Amino acid sequence: MDSKTAINQFQEIKKLKGNMRLAGEKWSTDFQTLISTILSARTLDETTIKVCNVLFSKYPNANSLSKATLREIEKVIKPINFYKNKTKNIINCAKVVNKEYNGKIPVEYEKLIELPGVGGKTANVFLSEQGKKVIAVDTHVYYISRFLEWSKSKKPEQVEKDLEKIFPKNYWNKINPVLVKFGKKYTSRKEKNLILDKIKKIK
Repeated sequence: MDSKTAINQFQEIKKLKGNMRLAGEKWSTDFQTLISTILSARTLDETTIKVCNVLFSKYPNANSLSKATLREIEKVIKPINFYKNKTKNIINCAKVVNKEYNGKIPVEYEKLIELPGVGGKTANVFLSEQGKKVIAVDTHVYYISRFLEWSKSKKPEQVEKDLEKIFPKNYWNKINPVLVKFGKKYTSRKEKNLILDKIKKIK
């Protein structure tokens, strides 16, 4: 796959994507961005945003969340999938951020993935919201990249590397939000594939 073709195809996806808000977007602080991103895994963005609005009205920062009890947080985030596990993760994450980073979220990948509940994808989604040149490969990015043959790998880590090779750096942090919004707009696999088939012919 050559870079020019991939860029042209990406631009077409960008025109067709929806404008819905993603879970990690438009929060007032980095802390809220990270916590909402942790909670959004395997959960609808709409659900995550609704729950986080309630959560952050009560626990807006690392200090306040670090002092919350498991029961208090479980009660708030119960609509979120795997809420019991995530409750432990976000409280522990808040404790580490509060103690080691004075309540401020680090913006280095290596430090982020050491935080409870933060894996590589979550770290990259967070960093892309900071304007950092990274590519977060979730299920939408993985599926579309393989469908359009931007990557032929079955490993998300390799898909990320393949995308880094064919897209200029200034595209990297735009890839995830654009492809995710496209994927969320066209929820029917049949409709999505029909559109992607047409996009695949763009050179």
